[in-house]
Amino acid sequence: MAMAAAAYELDADGTKFIPATQRPDGTWRKPRRVRDGYVPQEEVPLYESKGKQFKARQSTGLPVGLTPEIVAEAQKKKSGTIQPIPGMIINVEKKKKKKKKSGAEEAAEKLAKCEITEPTFTSPSPSVSTPSTTDPAKRLKNLRKKLRDIETLEEKVKSGILKTPDKDQKEKMSKKPSILKEIEVLEKEVSE
Repeated sequence: MAMAAAAYELDADGTKFIPATQRPDGTWRKPRRVRDGYVPQEEVPLYESKGKQFKARQSTGLPVGLTPEIVAEAQKKKSGTIQPIPGMIINVEKKKKKKKKSGAEEAAEKLAKCEITEPTFTSPSPSVSTPSTTDPAKRLKNLRKKLRDIETLEEKVKSGILKTPDKDQKEKMSKKPSILKEIEVLEKEVSE
């Protein structure tokens, strides 16, 4: 559908017009009159912003401030055959080797390289290490609240209201001795 400037014709009056053309389906387009200075849409150059033009002029791929001689030499080398960096060839070969392996083998290799380390806690509860950071009075209040919760839980178990305590409840009751010791230590600190 691109119409070149040579496709214009002159009619009897001397005005330019684009002659009628046939569409692929067989129908005809009307002849169109063209004013002087008209440029068809296909021939209008693509708009480039000032920033894009500036960047195109600046981007030579070379550092700023080089002497014109060095720039000219570098551009001559660029126009010739491109020498790939030796390190790039090695990387490409490695990638090709990896692609030959199946997905399962590749995943197995990655998993073999992974190391899983579990955090180790030196104290039975992480809360034991926090008294130095928090106010001892607040810590004591929290511990007493936990102790009350444990005692109410134990009473429910003894009275038969709670016949089978779950895992978390058993764990909570097992922490009672450590909480009692911590309360004693904190009471000494607060009283001093």
